[in-house]
Amino acid sequence: MNSEADVVVVGAGLAGFCTAIEAAAQGANTLLLEKMGTVGGSTVLSGGSMAFAGTDDQTSRGIKDSSELLARDLLTVGDYANDPALVKVYADNQLDAYRWLVERGVKYAPVQAAAGQSVPRQHPTDPAEMIRILHREAAAEPRIRIETGRPVARLLRDPVSMRIIGVQLKDGTKVSAQRGVVLTAGGFSRNPEMVEQFAPLQSAAKSVGGPGNVGDGIKMAWHMGAGLRDMAYIKGTFGNRPDARPEEHTAMMAIYKGAIAVNKLGRRFVDESISYKLIGDAVLQQPDHVGYQILDEPIFALGVDGVKMYDFRARLREGSLLKAGSIEELAVKIGVPATALAETVATYNAGVLAGRDEQFARSGLVQGYGELRTIETAPFYAYPSTSALIATYCGVTVDPRMQVLDVFGEPIPGLFAAGEMTGGFHGKAFMTGTSLGKCVICGRIAGRNVALRN
Repeated sequence: MNSEADVVVVGAGLAGFCTAIEAAAQGANTLLLEKMGTVGGSTVLSGGSMAFAGTDDQTSRGIKDSSELLARDLLTVGDYANDPALVKVYADNQLDAYRWLVERGVKYAPVQAAAGQSVPRQHPTDPAEMIRILHREAAAEPRIRIETGRPVARLLRDPVSMRIIGVQLKDGTKVSAQRGVVLTAGGFSRNPEMVEQFAPLQSAAKSVGGPGNVGDGIKMAWHMGAGLRDMAYIKGTFGNRPDARPEEHTAMMAIYKGAIAVNKLGRRFVDESISYKLIGDAVLQQPDHVGYQILDEPIFALGVDGVKMYDFRARLREGSLLKAGSIEELAVKIGVPATALAETVATYNAGVLAGRDEQFARSGLVQGYGELRTIETAPFYAYPSTSALIATYCGVTVDPRMQVLDVFGEPIPGLFAAGEMTGGFHGKAFMTGTSLGKCVICGRIAGRNVALRN
């Protein structure tokens, strides 16, 4: 071996930093390897949402939430395809994770309601600042060594014990891991071949996310016999601009404040209160895979400055949120039939006033929470939206200790994983904030357990 560490962590995004910090706290000399020239991965491109229940912010706003309700919502939005054991891990550890981040200086904007949440529990934060905070802590810890521009090519396994004993880098360097390896290498949203292989229906979605998200961590574990979970449930996120660049996360969710979504024919095509992952699938079935979020001035006023998902004013300033004095004028701006759009809005408004959405039975703003709003006060706005594959939310099978399991459900000795590249947790859809939340919770669990191995 060319070098060694107690623990090797592959991938320096949110999950990787949380893993390394926790492993070091348990006394393990830890090497954190990042293939790109900078740290952060897809975390810094995300919307910065984190799903927590029972927090001080919720309590101060009179929001009643609990770990039990969070777990129930996770199973409901995932259509009970989730691994209940992993959902329990999240629910049992999420409040501690929230406090752990707060202790390190992570700050949150006011709590919001978002996809899959029966009560508001989206805690928005600046993901780039969160990475900077954790990066500083890791860099100052003598037991952690961080190396960027160091892509890993393969896992190394002892041929007798079949234990994972280290990694081999693409330059041929071999690094031994005395206690184990933790893969935190992200998903494969930037690998069109893997998307076509596992989720061909998502090939029409825009590919967005960190340029390093090409699935190499999943492939390394797969090569060692790892099982895979939830590959068939990959979905894009509704709300990204059709013209967004590959490393732009432009998702805006006016639908969760009261907007409706229409297609190029000016017609609604979905219940706008469901998970934006499911709406993402729905928009891919529309002409040109495009929809428009339609809102009026009172809904626009509900935007939240600085919160990416709800920063309507920022979208207006950049010119991507279109504005008009009437619905008909707005229809001309976005190129949909004016008569159809006016009829759609009028029918929706009548349903709201009558207390029932006859077309899609929409019962709230998000997951049944919040009163529906009419769209009738000028000026009016439209946000062109498509589905973007920002993260893949599936991958290797893990147990509650974050140990990777093989295709027969048996642990692969010495191999752990955390973050986006793990499967089993989300199920068929997705709750806003659980991707970053999972990175913190499961990264810390993986770091703790790998460090305690003899």
